[in-house]
Amino acid sequence: MLGTSAFAALLFCSGVAALVYQVLWIKQLSLVVGVEVYSISIAVSAFFAGLALGGFLIARRADRLKNPLFTYALLEAGIALLGVTATLLLGHAAPLFTAMQAHVGLLAWILPFLIVGFPAFLMGGTLPIALCSRSMASGAAARTGGLIYAMNTFGGIAGILACSFIFLPQFGVIGTGFAAASLNLIAAVIALVMSRTPRNTSAISPSIQQSDLPRQATLAIVLYSLAGGIALGYEVIWSQAIVQFITTRSFAFSIVLATYLAGLALGSWLYARYADKITNPWGTFGLLIAAAGMVALLEIACLGIWQLRIQATIGELAFSIFGNQFARMCSRFLVAAIGIVFLPTLLLGAAFPAALRLILGKNRIGRDIGIVLALNTAGGIAGTLLTGFILVPKLGLVRTLGILAISAGAVGVIAVLRGLRDDKRMTWMAITISVAALVIVIVTPTDRLARLLTTTRGGGKLISYEESEAGTVAVVQQGTGTNSFNRLYVHGISNSGDAMPSLRYMRLQAFLPLMLHNGISHSALVVGFGTGITAGALLEYPHLSRRVCAELLPAVVSAGKFFRGNFGASHNPELQIRIRDGRRELMRSADRYDLITLEPPPPSAAGVVNLYSRDFYQLAAKRLEPNGIFAQWLPIATQNDEDTRSLVRSFLDVFPTATLWTTELHEMLLIGSLAPMELNVDNISQNFEQPSVKAALEEVGISSPAALLATWVTGREGLEHYADGAPPVTDNRPRIEYSSWVRPDEISRVLPELLALRTEPPLIGGNFVLSSSLSIERENLMTFYSAGLDAYKGDRQAWAHDIGDVLKKDPTNPYYRWSVGEK
Repeated sequence: MLGTSAFAALLFCSGVAALVYQVLWIKQLSLVVGVEVYSISIAVSAFFAGLALGGFLIARRADRLKNPLFTYALLEAGIALLGVTATLLLGHAAPLFTAMQAHVGLLAWILPFLIVGFPAFLMGGTLPIALCSRSMASGAAARTGGLIYAMNTFGGIAGILACSFIFLPQFGVIGTGFAAASLNLIAAVIALVMSRTPRNTSAISPSIQQSDLPRQATLAIVLYSLAGGIALGYEVIWSQAIVQFITTRSFAFSIVLATYLAGLALGSWLYARYADKITNPWGTFGLLIAAAGMVALLEIACLGIWQLRIQATIGELAFSIFGNQFARMCSRFLVAAIGIVFLPTLLLGAAFPAALRLILGKNRIGRDIGIVLALNTAGGIAGTLLTGFILVPKLGLVRTLGILAISAGAVGVIAVLRGLRDDKRMTWMAITISVAALVIVIVTPTDRLARLLTTTRGGGKLISYEESEAGTVAVVQQGTGTNSFNRLYVHGISNSGDAMPSLRYMRLQAFLPLMLHNGISHSALVVGFGTGITAGALLEYPHLSRRVCAELLPAVVSAGKFFRGNFGASHNPELQIRIRDGRRELMRSADRYDLITLEPPPPSAAGVVNLYSRDFYQLAAKRLEPNGIFAQWLPIATQNDEDTRSLVRSFLDVFPTATLWTTELHEMLLIGSLAPMELNVDNISQNFEQPSVKAALEEVGISSPAALLATWVTGREGLEHYADGAPPVTDNRPRIEYSSWVRPDEISRVLPELLALRTEPPLIGGNFVLSSSLSIERENLMTFYSAGLDAYKGDRQAWAHDIGDVLKKDPTNPYYRWSVGEK
């Protein structure tokens, strides 16, 4: 038999592949079933259910195998085949799933369950088979099992990081599936070579294999399964608490998850090293579970501004060493992850080999570890669903974490009492930990995380805060004096507000394409409610008879009442609000619209890029009426210039008519159509003169048709020049989500590049007066943008000169006045 190093390499490759598949399939499943929290949770549960079932059924036969490594090789080869098949099928399953839902309802879920369930089933059998392949002396289960679990988990850490930092950016979705399959095949080859020398032990007889578990093992399995549910409950809490210290970039979540697994792996490895010296395994197991709960609770209770200060210090150190902004941000994410999730997972990781020592029988290694993993996984699924869908919405994050910690303490006390009767020291330690957890729950305010939000986001007054299964939604009052405004935070991340710049670009997001429509617009869809300002603008456009908004989070809609300028959109019956993600809305409904306008989060945020992809634009184009218009919000400060070019390329690939408009210093708007689109001055003027439309636009500094047309930048020719050579964003190549960190003040580079594309708007009609007015409005707007760029450069003298010219020519414009603190 080859040495330990070959076996370690086998486990490592298998672990890498498994986590690559998990990250990849979760991403693909969000496009199949939607990103609604219930849908994606059910879909992910299908993956873990496959793991649990495979671990239970395959492991039952493991101890009978004369050459388990040969079986292991077959499993890895099967995973490679089914893994690639699942990746390919998920890439094309969304239309079929949607059609099945329309005809067979809940039975449609059979499709994603089968696609991810079959390869997951085989994955579930690999660890029990691997453990069974090692000849273990009596009592060595904890040491050997802990080392195997640790090596497999270290592979998982590498898989998570490789998936986000290497595979997906370089190979795309399908290529990443093939990369994972290649690792499965490498593991299969290693196992096949190792299998040439069979085990020295003889096959286990069926009678011994099928013997019942002893009472001690049964209790240990039950407790460890409960611990698995509690541990996954912690993960639900951490995922919502930690976003206040990181961003929504996929890199950030990958680092957090890798840290989570690192804690498990290191804890398992450390316990394995000292397993033979532990005389009271029951007491040790109990203390580990109880201590993990108390530490998890204590860390949340003690979070504060100190965490940000440490992150900033380490970030600057990383920047000084590597001279790289990306290294600075990743180090900040790592510090946040270590401060919140590492220590509890270290203790939980050590509990795995501790449990194995209590459970595994000498002749039932494969079967017993299969039962352990299966029930622990099942407990994890139950814990995730119970925590996310029942406890958090009813009790909030802090109280839910308290319940989990107290439950962990109870598990710990039961385990300690089951141990050595005369070990009073461990008994009192377990009781003390449990009581300490209860005290921390009592003294920790239920709004701890809400208060923390205002601290970590630069201060302000908390107006509203809601915790739900889908995340936290908060409204914070910020700014001072006449520039006071409310800002929306979703998952701890800013999602705009009702300050003047936001009011301006969001109203133009709706009004501008409606006024360009060749004909009378009767229907419009807004994807993303946000502050409700864009959706509310539809209410002021009188010709519309059908106004629809697709929003993912009910709490966001509820928060709409705290934002000015949205015309009561959150409770106006003339606006249909459909609680689902925009992509699913277009797939499930056959409704067609004169306008579809999008204002999702920035494309670099995790899980959002697929609302900026060529595939999505093709889907949206099918839902446009003849002469219908599609409008896409284009932020220019949230991604690098190269990424913005790719976003434009995706848009151009679908819409033959494509135009670019500037709606605010930091925002632009892509407006396209499948049909020719004319800038008919008479039509635009008539639309502008509607009293409700005119009043709404005058509030944000658009006082005339000329001021509206002054926001024109370029048509298709200019956009083609800008996007020349840039690869498009597609579902298979979601490049923006995995691009490098945004360079400091990137807007100072992107904005001039886009403004350099300016051409004269190809107007039809008009007169000399309008042309003169348009020229003045354009010149003043460009001077205002120059002032903004002066501010980014830190040239205060140039800023004062430019902004002075702007206010001299247009002293009553509320948009310009807001920039200098005047109302």
